[in-house]
Amino acid sequence: MVEKSHTAGQSVWWPSLTDPLRHAGERIADFFAPSTDASATDQNYEIDIELPGVPSENIDVSVHDGTLKVRGDKHSERTEEGRTFFFAERSYGAFQRSFRLPEDANTEKIIAENKDGVLKLRIAKTAPAEEKAIRIKVKTV
Repeated sequence: MVEKSHTAGQSVWWPSLTDPLRHAGERIADFFAPSTDASATDQNYEIDIELPGVPSENIDVSVHDGTLKVRGDKHSERTEEGRTFFFAERSYGAFQRSFRLPEDANTEKIIAENKDGVLKLRIAKTAPAEEKAIRIKVKTV
């Protein structure tokens, strides 16, 4: 038996019944999103993304409206003919990660390096604007 509660004339399913469905989209997104570390130094923002088996030519890095996007595709090259798989844990297919950059990120100075299955992104920080004192002449009217 499925119970309903009634609130202000609306019927609402108990949260325990909808939680698995509500979070299914999040789990699917996490499954296809590569693991990432994000950090900062005094000079740079740094993002390291695990992309084992993904060649550089299959990775697209772009910036638009302050959002850094990393997209790509991991292809499977395995042959299944004559094999019986007991389990298969490696994932293949398209992936995408997006990162909203801070205001002081210099999008003109981004370095992307793919080495040993890790894409390393370094985004330079802009120098803080130097505040100058400006003297305003006061006129007598």
